[in-house]
Amino acid sequence: MKFEMTENGFETETSFGKLQISANDEYGFRPYQLLVSSIAVCSGGVLRKILERKRMPAKNISIEVKEVVRNEEIANRVEKIHLHFLIEREKIKDEQMEKIMHVTAKNCSMVQSVIDSIEIVETYEFVT
Repeated sequence: MKFEMTENGFETETSFGKLQISANDEYGFRPYQLLVSSIAVCSGGVLRKILERKRMPAKNISIEVKEVVRNEEIANRVEKIHLHFLIEREKIKDEQMEKIMHVTAKNCSMVQSVIDSIEIVETYEFVT
């Protein structure tokens, strides 16, 4: 990827179009939003694959970012992200979910990339 400076931030061309990034959300995605999005969607994708491999596919998975804690005293760094998965199920068994959530975090490359610097909290609930 190559990023070029613009009047209000940076941009890059992707196979899906132009991605604009700016500290001002009027002009593009803010960097922390992309970080949180990467972690959330990676986790959701891994969760989906695990459920499919266990022959318990979810009808739908939504991910709510319940909390993002940033430390203003240290460059406003992200210190905690709480992801809450809303899972519409047919065959998913309650007793298996704790292990599935653990395996999800262990196999998500984005979670593993930040594991020693950002606290990742993953919770879930089943919805209809």
